[in-house]
Amino acid sequence: MAIISTLAEFSLPELFQFLDQGNKTGLLTLRFQTDSRNPGKKNVRHVLLHQGRIVAVTNRLDYQCLLAMICRRGWISPGMLRKQVNRCPANIPIGLYLKTQGFLQPEQLRLLFHVLVLRQVCGLFRLRDAQFKFDSKTTLPTTEMTGLSLSATEATLMGLRVLRDWSSLREKLPAPTSALYRVVIGKRHLRLDSLEGRVWQLANGSTLLNVMGDQLKQPIEIILQTAFRLISVGLVAEVPMIAISRPTGAIESLPEPVSIAVENNGRESNGQELSNSFVQNLLGFLRSSR
Repeated sequence: MAIISTLAEFSLPELFQFLDQGNKTGLLTLRFQTDSRNPGKKNVRHVLLHQGRIVAVTNRLDYQCLLAMICRRGWISPGMLRKQVNRCPANIPIGLYLKTQGFLQPEQLRLLFHVLVLRQVCGLFRLRDAQFKFDSKTTLPTTEMTGLSLSATEATLMGLRVLRDWSSLREKLPAPTSALYRVVIGKRHLRLDSLEGRVWQLANGSTLLNVMGDQLKQPIEIILQTAFRLISVGLVAEVPMIAISRPTGAIESLPEPVSIAVENNGRESNGQELSNSFVQNLLGFLRSSR
């Protein structure tokens, strides 16, 4: 199955959440433009996922990015690396195979994963728009895999933490007059930073985000961005709050109370009609105010 859309329609946090929660395996390809003077030139990133976890990121169609970096750092000679690639079983990540054969150390694999995957993924969150295609039928090349991975949800949390320009996501931020409630109760599966942890603790379903800002002494934009991160990784959900204004006129200007006739069976028939009318008017108001 192939999924094709744009980040303008389906944001990267939403996309990663879908891939993680669905335990998707396949190739996510993003095509985007970075030079406005050359609109015909497109950059490409290929994100390899296995059961909702990101295992590699590359910009090369020949899937030789990992091998090229190993050679550039002089850790293995090109000739020896070719021999090991040919000997590596088809279902084993090349990085893991080279470690078991004694050619790479665990810290070297972590460095490769940091440079080739973590940095690349965080950079994707700066994209204002891109075309993407997720293909679940593609055979994933093990020559790009270190053997390390992180969930797409963890990638979202990391990418949004380092994001500086939120203009492309501003419309998706929760409203300042909304509250949050915790979807995950008890032990969290993600490690949060200090502010994320405090916002999560205040997510009781009634404390408004602008009130959280006052309590935590943080600008409202920072609180909204933090709340969006927690929403994007499925730890909390937004609770829209409806403010009901009180009448400001004098008491004597209020209309006369409506009398309610009671039927013989004791039910308040007019009261039921009034309740239905009120509900219909409220629903109409909510629809028109979207």
